Amino acid sequence: MAPSLKGRVAVVTGASRGIGLGIARELVERGAKVCVTARNAEPLAEAVRELGGPDHAIAVAGKADDPAHQAETVARTIETFGRLDHLVNNTGINPVYGPVLDVSTEQAAKILGVNLLAPIAWTKLAYDAWMREHGGAVVNVASLAGLRAAPGLGMYAVSKAALIHLTAQLGFELAPGIRVNAVAPAIVKTKFAEALYDGREERVAAAYPLGRLGVPQDVAGAVAFLLSEESAWITGQTLTLDGGVSLVGGL
Repeated sequence: MAPSLKGRVAVVTGASRGIGLGIARELVERGAKVCVTARNAEPLAEAVRELGGPDHAIAVAGKADDPAHQAETVARTIETFGRLDHLVNNTGINPVYGPVLDVSTEQAAKILGVNLLAPIAWTKLAYDAWMREHGGAVVNVASLAGLRAAPGLGMYAVSKAALIHLTAQLGFELAPGIRVNAVAPAIVKTKFAEALYDGREERVAAAYPLGRLGVPQDVAGAVAFLLSEESAWITGQTLTLDGGVSLVGGL
């Protein structure tokens, strides 16, 4: 049986579609209640319906790096469900493709703001509002690109490398009451990653020893495990989810 999350409450950022929605769905199926966030209210409303309605999920629309949105989300989650046990920092952006030195200072600041500084802010809010007193678990969604040089992914890869180190640092600093771990997926079939495989999926997947690209459920199950008591002796770690492609040096 999958480890139960019955009675737990989680915030999942960037969860109107793709990996985030897959994670939220998995947590609800294991008994948790969730608050999902994303920029646009309409797809979030559809996500809540898909997750079983307001008895199981609520949504707060806003930008992941907006302090007012962050504070509202944490406050509404606790107000609605009475607690906040888990945080999944899933939101990530990659608005530019190319070498690091081709990225403007403004673009780099935006990428780091969403992919690194926002997870810090979300974690601090969850810590202050609930986890410091009651404990909890955090999972950061990083990337295989954060573990090695990643052609074309530039500052995105740098931001995910920083997120992986942040995971280790917070795992140390917040122990023993709060566990902090990360997952580092390779290419997962979502709209966000579509440019990396669209029109050539079979050729891209051929480099993966397990013979296929990832799907959101591959990430969702791992995140649920890292939030559950089955991983109670794991913190500060990054779990690579890559179909074996890193064994042969690929992304």
